[in-house]
Amino acid sequence: MNDVKSVLFVGVGGQGTILASKILTVGLIESGYDVKMSEVHGMSQRGGSVSTQVRYGKKVYSPIIGNGSADLLVSFEEMEAARYLKQLKPGGKIVVNTLQIPPMPVLSGKKKYPQTIMEELKKKAAVLPLNATQIATQLGNPKSANIVLLGALVKALDLTDIDWKEIIVRTVKPQFAEINLEAFDVGMAAV
Repeated sequence: MNDVKSVLFVGVGGQGTILASKILTVGLIESGYDVKMSEVHGMSQRGGSVSTQVRYGKKVYSPIIGNGSADLLVSFEEMEAARYLKQLKPGGKIVVNTLQIPPMPVLSGKKKYPQTIMEELKKKAAVLPLNATQIATQLGNPKSANIVLLGALVKALDLTDIDWKEIIVRTVKPQFAEINLEAFDVGMAAV
């Protein structure tokens, strides 16, 4: 039996996908899991796609999540969830921020942002939609949306026995620790 779990984080540059995946990785390693992580930045500094793959279990041989093998897809933006849907395994779950960030073809007027993404996702997987950006904004910092999504991910994967709050405090800048702890709690409560 394969005990390896695969989590795919996807988003747009600047949304904190890499920070969230690093916090997850640190927590899993400190809990005794073998963990492999890989990042793809692409044109992330220009608002392009970013993905991070985290695989954990008793023994993990590769950091790469193949098509149809991710247990959980964490998407920081709706269109990114659709773009990476093929990597989710049958019966997998999606935690998705309902934020829509128009790509360049939409901004230039050449294309329209698809309005049926959420319905399409729900046809293929169990979806937990969260307006993580709005939640984080209400808490006082829209950049904490990544930690809202991390909280939801931790609850969805039943990884609640790890001291995530201590890891968050160690990882984020001290002036942002308190708001990120709140964001984490709200994310966990949303699942």
